[in-house]
Amino acid sequence: MDKIEFTRQEKELMAQKVKVYFRDELNQDIGGFDAEFLVDFFAREMGGFFYNRGLYDAETLITEKVSEISDQLLELEKPVSLS
Repeated sequence: MDKIEFTRQEKELMAQKVKVYFRDELNQDIGGFDAEFLVDFFAREMGGFFYNRGLYDAETLITEKVSEISDQLLELEKPVSLS
């Protein structure tokens, strides 16, 4: 799998969310650099887990949709006489 990369805007938004979490939940203020460092760490070390979960969820959805289409196609079949 290729390295997970985010746009500058996405990274800034995620870093801001980390800062808010630390402030609200842990009563700690961290700077932007530390927050971005954590974002990079989670992307590098755990991003694959989230990426793979997304793939599994997409595969499940596609499988369900293909099954629905298959059922709908069977409903379109015309009766045939074997005699």
